[in-house]
Amino acid sequence: MILLTEECNGHSRNNSIEDRGTQLPGHTETDRLQQNKDTVFFRDGVRRIDFILSYLDDKDGEKKQERRREFEANLRKAGLELETEDKSDSDDLKTYFLKIHAPWEVLATYADVLKIKVPFKESDIPHGQDVPLEWLSRPFRLPEKVMRPQPDYFTSPFDKDKIDFFLIKNRDTFFPPSTRNRIVYYILSRCPYYKEDRKETDKKGIKRLLNNGTYTSAFPLHDVRKANTNEQCESERYHLYKNWARFLSFYKEQPLNLIRKYYGEKIGIYFAWLGFYTEMLFFAAVMGVICFTYGVLSYDDNLTSKEICDPSIGGSIVMCPLCDKKCSYWKLNSTCLSSWQSHLFDNEGTVFFAMFMGIWVTLFLEFWKRRQAQLEYEWDLVDFEEEQQQLQIRPEFETRCTDQRLNRITQVRADNWLLHTACCAVYCLCAVCVHCSMWILYSPQMLLIVACITGVIVYRLAVYAAFASIMKDSPTKKIHLVGSLITPQLATSVTASFINFVIIMILNFFYERVAIWITDMEIPKTHLEYENKLTMKMFLFQFVNYYSSCFYVAFFKGKFVGYPGNYTYMFGKYSRLRNEECDPGGCLIELTTQLVIVMTGKQVCGNIQEALLNWWCSRKARKDQYSRWEQDHDLQNFSQLGLFYEYLEMVIQFGFITLFVASFPLAPLLALCNNILEVRVDAWKFTTQFRRPVAAKAHNIGAWQEILNVVAILSVVTNAFIMAFTSDMIPRLVYLYAYHPGSEATMSGYINNSLSVYDISQIPLLSTPICCLRYRDYRYPPGHQRQYSHTMQFWHILAAKLAFIIIMEHVVFVVKFFVAWLIPDVPSEVKARIKRERYLIQEYLHNYEVEKLKIQLSQSFIIEAKPEVCTTTDKHDVLSECL
Repeated sequence: MILLTEECNGHSRNNSIEDRGTQLPGHTETDRLQQNKDTVFFRDGVRRIDFILSYLDDKDGEKKQERRREFEANLRKAGLELETEDKSDSDDLKTYFLKIHAPWEVLATYADVLKIKVPFKESDIPHGQDVPLEWLSRPFRLPEKVMRPQPDYFTSPFDKDKIDFFLIKNRDTFFPPSTRNRIVYYILSRCPYYKEDRKETDKKGIKRLLNNGTYTSAFPLHDVRKANTNEQCESERYHLYKNWARFLSFYKEQPLNLIRKYYGEKIGIYFAWLGFYTEMLFFAAVMGVICFTYGVLSYDDNLTSKEICDPSIGGSIVMCPLCDKKCSYWKLNSTCLSSWQSHLFDNEGTVFFAMFMGIWVTLFLEFWKRRQAQLEYEWDLVDFEEEQQQLQIRPEFETRCTDQRLNRITQVRADNWLLHTACCAVYCLCAVCVHCSMWILYSPQMLLIVACITGVIVYRLAVYAAFASIMKDSPTKKIHLVGSLITPQLATSVTASFINFVIIMILNFFYERVAIWITDMEIPKTHLEYENKLTMKMFLFQFVNYYSSCFYVAFFKGKFVGYPGNYTYMFGKYSRLRNEECDPGGCLIELTTQLVIVMTGKQVCGNIQEALLNWWCSRKARKDQYSRWEQDHDLQNFSQLGLFYEYLEMVIQFGFITLFVASFPLAPLLALCNNILEVRVDAWKFTTQFRRPVAAKAHNIGAWQEILNVVAILSVVTNAFIMAFTSDMIPRLVYLYAYHPGSEATMSGYINNSLSVYDISQIPLLSTPICCLRYRDYRYPPGHQRQYSHTMQFWHILAAKLAFIIIMEHVVFVVKFFVAWLIPDVPSEVKARIKRERYLIQEYLHNYEVEKLKIQLSQSFIIEAKPEVCTTTDKHDVLSECL
């Protein structure tokens, strides 16, 4: 049976530090503990396991044994305590487990080095006042004990020389497990494994030992995932699983403080951002549903679609062939259904929704800044950038950059520096080589993207011609292709979208490895700099990869078609690949199709992967109980890029619902439904499927913040261009107010006005009873002195489109900048709390120093007086000793 104190997270026996280090073989308590290994303590039941290293004995074991021997010896020199579990005690009889414990002296030393903030006084600043109608939010709340697992304190960077200044009730529980594993990993990542007589600076750190197979894994331990019978002894992991990771809790708030305490600030800030983003999506989804509902309710008032479907109007209009040679002409009323579908998304409400989303994205980013500032204060991250930036230097940088330079601020030669004065020419040459290699690597990647885009376009053109050639019916019949509901344009768009999605998923595999390799070549100094550089490279690749097809459909398809007798071809006239035309119902419905397939496909594939992971892990799970370190060893490793992919998935989704939302108002609703599931799936993965990640600090979402800002600005431009050039809104308005023949402004006659005429007798070797065909454009009819050139109506529409873009952009940008100016980034209450806390910290530190000096002076007077004859040097020594 496990002792109750073992199952606690942060609760251990009140043994003294000296007694804790003793371990008696054959002790009865030790024997009892060894009977059940589901514990987070050493065999003595007192020393907590802060980290686990595992390794195997293999054929190439001598070199690895030597490395492990030196590495573990250096760990002991650094003050860490080790305990090994033999492979005979493991479940697979192959794996050794090395348990690591950091005693108080080590924790205190490195907490001082890393400037970890710890409490010195309980906070007397009251929380915000209760909001009105608080009872409405009670069903969505979690117990206060879960939301605030510990009271609020005033904190200050730890100073080993001022231990009595801090609130240290129990040294065993003063540093939480997340801080302990962060300190231990800091030591592991910098500990050498070379002999004392051989100084090989590159042989350093657990990362290299994992890469060369000396150790198979390195991870901190999870808590037990079980409820405890002792009310004073609880598992944080159990509370997270019960209140956060279950899907039935999807309507509950997230226990962000408990997430931060258990996993660290970096993971906590991700889930805070994801939860806030999901909450803001609710308002965008509601507005999108209203816009879509308007399109449905105005379904019967759509005169344009009625004219297309009318047998006397659309049935009497014969259109030009969709491809050369093999395609026949067809009747306009064949596209009746697609015109009705297009109206659902291309209506007056779409303009309002596009402008609303431009303002929504600004509100989202500004309110997130305020929420982020509040979390920075609550999680002691206000001065993180200044205090922690230089303390997060990557071990790889320290290994490869051993030179130092004089810091102009501190006047101390302490910073690692890549450039040495004697090696300036060598460094410049290396820099040139690195940049050249980056261009060499980037160029094939960009060429590969361009080649894939071109390949999909060629596929669209070829398949479009093939589908269109199937229409062998006479002009008295309707189109029957792939059933009676799909036109050649729609069939091509659907199949091309699926192929493009498959290509996207394949290319993602290569982009990751190239981006990581290039970033490693740059040797970033800090972890933050490394992640930001990698983020920018990966997002640029993904941006082109995911959005290229949508940009093609929105801004290029149907814009460079030409006209009958003078069509435009992709690779020249002899290629026979005529540029693709838009669907007769408009290009917007095709953009909607492309967006739905890529966006929904990405989300469905992600959910399928999660479901398969759940099924595989449930098969892999063992029914019999085995040791805590073996349970965690069987879990998936949470890599350095674990959060990167979570952010990337959400930012790509953010791009879909902002850049092209004018074409599909229901996109925010799909994103909302996906994210409600995503929050709980990610929580379930973190608590049950991933090893416990090393706690890391982060005061914001890093480079993703700038990416979101750029996407927000770009979304205003793209939606304005979509409404102007992809939608038929502007041509309809120009006709309604300028070209309608009657006195009353209605849309009757718009279809006939938007179609130009072509004399089919100009096509040689073609005999047909039909004299004229129609096509989508604004050109003069045959026989006119400027036949087949653009009419004045075309130029009026173009001017109206450009005017609409300018007006919409300026209106949205003015509102955006006004909203950004109106909403401060940091709430006034948080500013006041920060100033109050800094004032109190200075006051308490001053009082502490004064009291300490008084005690020292009072002790000096007790000392027996020195002889009267005393040299000046003796007096100076006595004064120095007192001070």
